Amino acid sequence: MKTKRTSHKRPSILRSGRMEKIMQLTTLSQPSFKTVLRALFVIARKDWKIFWRYPLNAVSSVFQPLIWITPVYFMGKAFSTNGHASGFAAYSGSGDYMSYILLGTVLTNFIMTVFWGMGYALKEDMDAGVLESNWLTPISRLHILIGRTLTSMLTTTITSTVMLILGATLFGFKPTGNTVAALLTAVPMLVGLYGFGFAFAGIVLLMREANTMVDVGSFLVQGFTGTTFPVKSLPYWLIPVSLMLPLTYGLDAVRGFLLKTQTLLPINVEIIILIAFMFVMLWLGAQFFYRVERRVRTLGTLGQH
Repeated sequence: MKTKRTSHKRPSILRSGRMEKIMQLTTLSQPSFKTVLRALFVIARKDWKIFWRYPLNAVSSVFQPLIWITPVYFMGKAFSTNGHASGFAAYSGSGDYMSYILLGTVLTNFIMTVFWGMGYALKEDMDAGVLESNWLTPISRLHILIGRTLTSMLTTTITSTVMLILGATLFGFKPTGNTVAALLTAVPMLVGLYGFGFAFAGIVLLMREANTMVDVGSFLVQGFTGTTFPVKSLPYWLIPVSLMLPLTYGLDAVRGFLLKTQTLLPINVEIIILIAFMFVMLWLGAQFFYRVERRVRTLGTLGQH
């Protein structure tokens, strides 16, 4: 009597089902919004761990700005009458010069974080010899640059908040305006600065040097945008230069909302300028960076430093 043999096909069916599921998994080689967020989180987490390996950096970033503006506080008191700086008020519309300077210092911290953070990140990767290997990963170069600024933005927020609390205790920080409106006004300014950051990163790829440009650029930005003084106090032949910089209107509008100072233009006009600046600079900065990246890859100088 012959027995009928039956073939067991279930294991092969299960294996093929598992293979189909594996092939359907979304990876970074198939970019989506979820994978981009995951990549940004991984980059930010790596920078976060490195930052807190040196906790004195956080302490230094809180106290250094306070140390710099302490002489300004005593100098301002020497030129004030009954605690009111009438000369300063004639230019800014507010006699509270310390709140003016503290707010400008905080905004400068964020500006420098976005503006220079990308260039420094590229320079660090060049020096470490990992730039080319990082760029072999299936993620946009711009996303890598943005990810390198996320930890800096978070740490800047934390240290600037602590700095404001200490500054309010030591010098007095008295915001009398609309805090929410001031924060919303700062958003297009900071987003637009990412365009500047992309362009600056492209320049670093070409010149393979960041320190000199950062030092020179920092002084120019602080000197022409009125980070610690009213723009109206500049010499008359320098004021047009300041008015050509969108950052000037960002700082001016935030102070107008928070401290109720006299703005250079109506605040609504300044907000329109900031929104236009945001879209234009993002596009220009990205285009400049991609052109430079193609050039350095063609020349074979991408990983040189």
